[in-house]
Amino acid sequence: MVKNKKEYVLRIVKILERNFEQTKYPINFSNNFELLVAVILSAQCRDEMVNSVTENLFKRYKKIEDYANANIFEFENYIRSAGFFRNKAKNIIRSAQLIMNSYNGVLPQTMEELIKLPGVARKTANIVLSVAFNKSEGIAVDTHVIRIANLLKLTKCKNPIKIEEDLIKVIPKKYWANFSFYIQSLGKRICKARNLNHSVCPLNAICPTGRHHV
Repeated sequence: MVKNKKEYVLRIVKILERNFEQTKYPINFSNNFELLVAVILSAQCRDEMVNSVTENLFKRYKKIEDYANANIFEFENYIRSAGFFRNKAKNIIRSAQLIMNSYNGVLPQTMEELIKLPGVARKTANIVLSVAFNKSEGIAVDTHVIRIANLLKLTKCKNPIKIEEDLIKVIPKKYWANFSFYIQSLGKRICKARNLNHSVCPLNAICPTGRHHV
């Protein structure tokens, strides 16, 4: 049972920061629009596969104009390995066209504007805002955050929007940008869905569902 939630949350953040602060962002990109493309491609796709796909994609499509004018069938072939390639291709091309037509070819820098782009929900927008612009308008909630936030009793919800609302209430804003990245790193390396490695988890001593508490 968590008695002092603010103190508990701060301990979680500090432990994660100490263990994962030096971790490199796993998705490769060289400009802000490439970041958007890569994050859209990352939906239900492993980081390694995204980087494999974008290695050739970014050589073929170098500017946002290239994406806006892309032949959708050719584009689909470039991203086929990323899964759900038809929807992703359509959304990326339409996003490029909208950015060209409405934002003079410059990726917008607000949540309100980003979520108007095809294929961009709050998770993608939060990642783009924090990584590209060092802005925090919320907390990116992916499958790792959904699962581990529940394990840590930071939420009782499964809905990403509700989980983000719960996390924003208890996590200081200065940690919003990095919190989900730390949790993702923990989930990929240690706290895996099918193999919770409690013995090496840095949060084991305070996690309500850790071996320490069983």
